[in-house]
Amino acid sequence: MRKRAEGPAAIHRPSLSFLLYVCVVSSLGGFLWGFDAIVISGTIEQVKEQFLLNSFMEGAFVSSGLLGAVIGAALAGLLSDRFGRSRNLVLAAALLLLSAAASGWARSIEFLILARWTGGLGVGIAAMVCPVYISELSPAHLRGRMVTLFQFAITLGILTALLSNAWLHSLSASLAGRIDAGFWQWLLIDENWRAMFATELIPGVAFLGLSLTLPESPRWLAKAGSWKQAHLVLQRILREGAQDELQDIRSAVEAESKSKARYIDVFKPSYRKPLAISVLLSVFAQLSGINVVFYYGPSILEQAGFEIGGALSGFATIGFFNMLFTLVAIWMVDNLGRRPLMLWGTIGCIGCLCGIGLLIDKTDGLGVLIALICGFVACFAFSLGPIKFVFASEIFPTNIRSHAVSVAILAMWATDTLVGQCFPLLREGVGPATTFFIFAAILVPQIWLVLKYMPETAGRSLEEIEGWWHKQQ
Repeated sequence: MRKRAEGPAAIHRPSLSFLLYVCVVSSLGGFLWGFDAIVISGTIEQVKEQFLLNSFMEGAFVSSGLLGAVIGAALAGLLSDRFGRSRNLVLAAALLLLSAAASGWARSIEFLILARWTGGLGVGIAAMVCPVYISELSPAHLRGRMVTLFQFAITLGILTALLSNAWLHSLSASLAGRIDAGFWQWLLIDENWRAMFATELIPGVAFLGLSLTLPESPRWLAKAGSWKQAHLVLQRILREGAQDELQDIRSAVEAESKSKARYIDVFKPSYRKPLAISVLLSVFAQLSGINVVFYYGPSILEQAGFEIGGALSGFATIGFFNMLFTLVAIWMVDNLGRRPLMLWGTIGCIGCLCGIGLLIDKTDGLGVLIALICGFVACFAFSLGPIKFVFASEIFPTNIRSHAVSVAILAMWATDTLVGQCFPLLREGVGPATTFFIFAAILVPQIWLVLKYMPETAGRSLEEIEGWWHKQQ
């Protein structure tokens, strides 16, 4: 591979306005993921009461979107390789928009589960395609920050859903007795959970419209033989550095073209180590219990002594910490590096989970409990949350990247589905305290994984990372 010039001259100034536009619009997939995943937290108790759900059906309702995401992630690699990254963002947006409308209108628990499953398909596709797309368009010295924008968008979606749920709950209480009948009585008071789901229509329409304006990934275009179009996209991003970048891409594509990649090739010995690290980082992130905190947060706080309105408001504060500390990741991920953030974030998560386990059943430490939940979310937000996406989207060569990332995302969603389905059973079987201790214990091996096996990728181009892996064989 041709060596780049070293020093400041090697870093070409990108067109930040165009790069930011592309990354922000594609990150709307993350916003909708966060919104779609967390909006359910305000609806669980109402849906349980309306449809008389037992623990198993409660788990099925919560995990239906996750199951759809598993299937979406499994299909995303094949779809994005066949049709391109940007077209699959349009598909994800359409599925999420359809799910929002159907969830708000659902007249049975079966139809509601189907609607949530449909949204999960869109989330699974977005979760794989968005970070890969951003990674393939971003210059090496900005790639970590740009991909972390996707995680920031997830946290912003989470916070927006929490604030929306809290506002709709408050609105429902204020309108009670002032509206006697009709559509608004049904939507905002009698079955307020429908309005919570329906609010996703607003960002859904925005994502669908804006995703139609996105260019295709230059690396996908090069792989498809569309060199002129690839060069035009690179020129809009890198300006004078476009030709150098295109030459590196050409060298990598020519080397990869000697053997056409298939899905099964992801499991070849040459990719085994990066695949194992990516999958384990995704699995550990979900086994930390982060989505239990967000899915069941209001219920957990209610059981700890909060009223439902206070629980939703308190949980919005937790969502704010999630967003705030993702900004720390954006600031530090390219300067400090991936490994240090992951290491210290994991240690912080373990400590906070143990504290939550100690206090979750006590009624005289609610303030400290909220602080520990905020601490756990903060540690996750600058480490386990974004870095699994950054690492997976940059560690594989172009010809296998979408397949490999889809495997890692598939593992993430499969784990999340398992946790979402099992938490109600664990909560009733061993209790919330023991459940959080289990989450803490599961994270301990990740410290060893990061220290011994996870390489640092900050500051390297995708082609340089690919060459480094080949030298390790």
